[in-house]
Amino acid sequence: MGSIRSQYVKKIAIDLVNTNPDTFTDNFHYNRKLLVGVIDGASKRDLNLITGYTTRYVIKKRNRAAKEAEFTGQTVE
Repeated sequence: MGSIRSQYVKKIAIDLVNTNPDTFTDNFHYNRKLLVGVIDGASKRDLNLITGYTTRYVIKKRNRAAKEAEFTGQTVE
């Protein structure tokens, strides 16, 4: 079973990834270090939820781009 995340977690994570597309990676710990400086006043639990969804969103976005490129015949860097 998958975990269901709150709407605020998804909104914050998607906004951060879309505004800084080259900053975040598929590494949870690296993303967490970045988000500690960006998000002030968040609890440890909220920070981990946002970081986890950010990581999953980056992976999903990369896989979606690869599948789209495969379908259209383009190359992905």
